[in-house]
Amino acid sequence: MNHFNYTDGVLCAEDVPLPDIAAAVGTPFYCYSTATLKRHYEAFAEAMDGLETLICFSAKANGNLAVLRTLGNMGAGCDVVSGGELGRALAAGIPASKIVFSGVGKKADELRLAVESGIGQINIESEPELERLNEIALSLGKTAPVAFRVNPDVHAKTHDKITTGRKEDKFGVAWNDAPRLYATADRLDGIDVRGAAVHIGSQITDLDPFEAAFTKVASLVEDLRASGIEIQTIDLGGGLGVPYRRDNDPPPSPAAYGEVVKRTVGGLGCTIMFEPGRVIAANAGVLVSEVVYVKRGETKTFVIIDAAMNDLLRPSMYDAYHHIRPVMEPRPETDLQTYDLVGPICETGDRFAQETLLPPATEGDLVAIMSAGAYGAVMSSNYNARPLIPEVLVDGGEYAIVRKRPPVEELWALESMPEWLESSTDN
Repeated sequence: MNHFNYTDGVLCAEDVPLPDIAAAVGTPFYCYSTATLKRHYEAFAEAMDGLETLICFSAKANGNLAVLRTLGNMGAGCDVVSGGELGRALAAGIPASKIVFSGVGKKADELRLAVESGIGQINIESEPELERLNEIALSLGKTAPVAFRVNPDVHAKTHDKITTGRKEDKFGVAWNDAPRLYATADRLDGIDVRGAAVHIGSQITDLDPFEAAFTKVASLVEDLRASGIEIQTIDLGGGLGVPYRRDNDPPPSPAAYGEVVKRTVGGLGCTIMFEPGRVIAANAGVLVSEVVYVKRGETKTFVIIDAAMNDLLRPSMYDAYHHIRPVMEPRPETDLQTYDLVGPICETGDRFAQETLLPPATEGDLVAIMSAGAYGAVMSSNYNARPLIPEVLVDGGEYAIVRKRPPVEELWALESMPEWLESSTDN
């Protein structure tokens, strides 16, 4: 469900026509719907009714401060994977006690920041990380609350680049090493063993991998308790898929996912933690772009828009599908035409859709690339010296620019010329 619909022939974000935003901020831009963010968070929370839970929205999916604050005001915590994301979560007003820090390569300064900030949980992903964290905590006179992210060797049946729970993947500690590592951690004075964590991937559309992974974690928790290690939290990660394609069977609902959670770990008496990102944010955002040219080739017709792969990387990186909608609603009798929708970057992979059906396109038309609220703006770059694009948050009939478009000069503002080149400008 989302709140991007046609009203009087114009695509609107809630009650705001997208052309009004385009006229104010220029194109391309991201637009997020508050109502959709809230509805998706509520649907996920309702699916866990009866469990003691902490839902930590994944900042890597969408780290905009206004988005984090919107969800934080509803009670969400935050899952972070870097010191920068930790700083973002705190700046957005997320209580430190509701922040969980994941990731395989946390540096010493990031771990120190986490301990000093008093965050709720640090998910350990290797023995060296455990040793380093213990040293840091002791140097600060504190104890660090931890869980081990265990690798259950479960294939998530999703894209290879976003599958994270197989034994050959870089994430988590090996399943067979977990009992020994928990015993080691339990003896360290700077470590407070709190929980067990698992995360098997992203955009998962089959509940069976979740059930297999969660069942293994439940067994681990029981074994750890039997050995005298009291586990208080279980972090099940995120990964529930969303419907990018309108013509496919929909992925499992949060309610169906919740039944798997209750069936596998619901009886352990733990606080169940989650790290949803995509399922909350993806369909809450669109990327709006303007047609620059319509180029007719020998075999294809290209619609060239002003958004590019540096703005939305998913199609290029993952061959991901995003539904494209014209901002001006076509008449029912309009004959659709076949186009490739591409951007201006000097890469063949700068392409959003191949052989997609759209109304006849002309220069100046606006198009909306749907389901762009997750892994969109956060993965953008300045490739081809293109400034980052604005982000806009809509709430009912109001909207606000929550990240402005920087001047192009900022792209080189932090660069400097070495002394031996300072005098070479006359050559």
